[in-house]
Order: sequence, then structure tokens, then C-alpha cells
Amino acid sequence: MAGAAILAERTRRSGFIDGLWSLATGLSALVLIASSAGVTARALVVGLLVAVWSIRLGGHLLTRTLASAADDPRYARLRREWGAAAPRRLFVFLQLQAVAGWLLAVSAAAAALRPGDLSWQDGLGVAIAVIAFGGESLADRTLRHFRARRAGAVCDVGLWAWSRHPNYFFEWLFWVGIAVVGLGFEALGLRDLVVIIAPAEMYWLLVKVSGIPLLERHMVESRGAAFQDYQARVSPFFPWPPKRSQAAYHRDKTR
Repeated sequence: MAGAAILAERTRRSGFIDGLWSLATGLSALVLIASSAGVTARALVVGLLVAVWSIRLGGHLLTRTLASAADDPRYARLRREWGAAAPRRLFVFLQLQAVAGWLLAVSAAAAALRPGDLSWQDGLGVAIAVIAFGGESLADRTLRHFRARRAGAVCDVGLWAWSRHPNYFFEWLFWVGIAVVGLGFEALGLRDLVVIIAPAEMYWLLVKVSGIPLLERHMVESRGAAFQDYQARVSPFFPWPPKRSQAAYHRDKTR
């Protein structure tokens, strides 16, 4: 993440940060799994899932950054707020992200250490992770196609009609799948507390810290009333049937 801070300063393209974080977190997890769990069936399952997560997300974020001439709006806002202290504060901020990535890696390694043979529980966790992969990929593709056709509008179709951040939801759901693989439901212990760090941390980061709050501040500034109406209609995180828009509500009332 120190390297990501240097790259962001030299290129003024902060979008590289999240892509490098994803790849670094995945690599750290694989190293920890290999050094702690060794070559077991469960370690291979968790390692493969984390590798696919890391490469898919990191590749998507880096490709998006290379294709865009604009800086990531979340980091651009932080730069403006930090002013002259931006390089130093960005470096410190990214070290905190490094700690967050390390905790995810430790949590994944703890999941790989669950004793016993593979069972239906592993199958359930893998199924949840695969659904998360598919959901996040679908959400990303829908948003990309929507923006290509209707630049400047608020995407409210497909999964985006049920959640304002379906990509974040499925990102969190992936780590829920890893936790399902790793939890020893018969006798919960310290290792299990480490396993649940990942989904708990991802929920906190995405919903309370660096995900939804920063992005929605930017969206309100750039999209105005259209996004505020979207906020009033659509669930912020968990997919849920949307409410009617204020305009539709008043129109129906006057009929």
C-alpha cells in the first residue's frame, strides 16, 4: 500500500489504489493459507475462492481506472479536504487499508484451518461465494452498460433497482461464504472469532466508513435531486423491493 500511495501521487490516479489493495490482500491470504494450513482440501477450496476474488476485483478496478481519464471521486474529495497535507495523509490512510487487508487475509487463513473432511457446509459456503461472484459481475456489467447509454443519469435498473450498492452487497456476501466454510458450528472457539472478522469488517468498511458514505456524498453533489429521489426509493445495501418515487406517489394521489 506504500507503493500504491507513491503511484497515486505520481500519476494523480487514485483508482489504482483499490485494485492494488485487492491483489495484495489476495496474495497475503494465499501466503498465510499455504504457511498455516498447508495443502488440505479445505485450504485449496478457500485459497481458490480468494484467488478468484482477488483477480476478478483487482482486474476490474485496474481496468476501469485505465479506461477513465478522471480520478476516483472518493479519493479526489479526500485530496481536496486534506489540502497541502494530502500526500502524508493519503500514505497514512493507505497503511490503515493495509491493516484491513491483512485482517481479511488472517480471517481467510483461519477459515482454511477448520479441521475435518469437506462436507455440505463447505458446499454451502462455496455456493454463497459463487452467487456473490455472479451478482457482483452482473451489477458491474449493468452499471457499465447503463453509463455508456445514459451518461450522467442515476442507474436504477436490474440489481440497482433493489440496492443502491449491489456490488458492495455481493462483495460482503463473498466473505460471508468464506465464513460459512470456516466456522466450526459444533464447537465455536477462538479460531471462529477470527473467521467472522472478514464479513464483519467488510460490512463496517463498506456501509459505515469508506464505501457508501463517501460515494453517496459525491453522488448527491453530482446528481442532485435525482440521486436523492433514488436514495428515498431504494435500499442502501441489502437488496429489497423499491418504494415508489415521490413523483409517482404525488401523481397517483392526484388522480
